[in-house]
Amino acid sequence: MIVVAGEALIDLVPQGPGALAVLRPALGGGPYNTAVALGRLGSRTAFCSRASNDAFGEALLDGLRRAGVDVSGVQRGPEPTTLAVATVDTAGSAAYSFYVDGTADRLFSGPVTLPAGTRAVSFGTCSLALEPGASAYEELMRTAAGQGLFTALDPNIRVGLIPDADAYRARFESWLPSVTLLKLSAEDAAWLGGTPREWLAAGPAAVVVTRGGEGLTVFTRDGGEHAVPGEKVAVVDTIGAGDTVNAALLHGLAVRDALTPEALASLGTEGWTRLLRFAARAAAVTCSRAGAEPPYAAELGGPAAL
Repeated sequence: MIVVAGEALIDLVPQGPGALAVLRPALGGGPYNTAVALGRLGSRTAFCSRASNDAFGEALLDGLRRAGVDVSGVQRGPEPTTLAVATVDTAGSAAYSFYVDGTADRLFSGPVTLPAGTRAVSFGTCSLALEPGASAYEELMRTAAGQGLFTALDPNIRVGLIPDADAYRARFESWLPSVTLLKLSAEDAAWLGGTPREWLAAGPAAVVVTRGGEGLTVFTRDGGEHAVPGEKVAVVDTIGAGDTVNAALLHGLAVRDALTPEALASLGTEGWTRLLRFAARAAAVTCSRAGAEPPYAAELGGPAAL
């Protein structure tokens, strides 16, 4: 079981470039997209969050169920669902503004009992920036790491939700001893102000940096550095691409029975190259269609692709 912890929200996705493009509601949120992508790839997945009782909340849970994700541990509440309004530039890159005050997902609370058979827990995005839920997710991360579980973190920075950048950077550094796999974009890495080698020294067994269409690079604790190019595709938009990478990495590691620091260290050049190529291919499929629509396993060639 891979548990994904974090927010579920509604993306208002533009149907063209510019601030006044027509908006279409779509199921979203970084952790939500990661959970859906894991389910579509065939990993046994559970979602850990808090969702509204409103119609959007019901639609979000239905989307997880359709992907085969276990939602039995999702907390519920009467507050409205968070909204994220995207704008897309002519290159397909998305920027977001958020409506989060008093919404259901930011009121997530602990303690949380993880499902039996949990091997990995994934964290990231708005859920680690918005209190009071951020502290509850942070405590869950530390608890999972203390239990010897594999932990994955994608900070997926949303600057508009971070009132104190220096405080957030310090908090990010405090998470690293509890993180097995850190994955982040080159833009997030620049904003955080550190380097993969510095982050590895603080705790993670591996750091994966994504560079959009240019590909992905992994840095490992033994000094290794392995890179693959991006897959060429006609980009519709990049919504959910990074979340798909999270899922593809976790799924690929689970298939290899490699959800431990020791197993990560033994992957070597061939293992990491195959895994990164799989993640790049999965992200390319997501970028080829509007909104966060990650691929199914069959679209990537099934188990043979790994």
